[in-house]
Amino acid sequence: MARQVPLRELAWARSGDKGDVSNIGVMAKTPAAYAILKRYLTAAIVKAHFAGIVKGEVVRYDLDNLQSLEFVMRNALGGGATRTLMMDQTGKAFGPNLLRLVLMVED
Repeated sequence: MARQVPLRELAWARSGDKGDVSNIGVMAKTPAAYAILKRYLTAAIVKAHFAGIVKGEVVRYDLDNLQSLEFVMRNALGGGATRTLMMDQTGKAFGPNLLRLVLMVED
């Protein structure tokens, strides 16, 4: 049976940018939470969460020694801080936004 788990219950997040590339670090709160993140928080799910905003590829990097995942999102900021009309031109709000995601987790 699957249940809904808000990402904010499992992890913290921090985000930023370089040009038109935004990144989000997702840090697990516990080792058990990291196991859930590794299984269920995929690049495809993150890309779908930011549909219409992130126009390029999303790549996930696993940082097992830190119990963290890093997501790099290309073509995510409308050209970058000096070229975009987006409210969050530097990607700082991407992390808190991702924490709004609800994962479907098998018991």
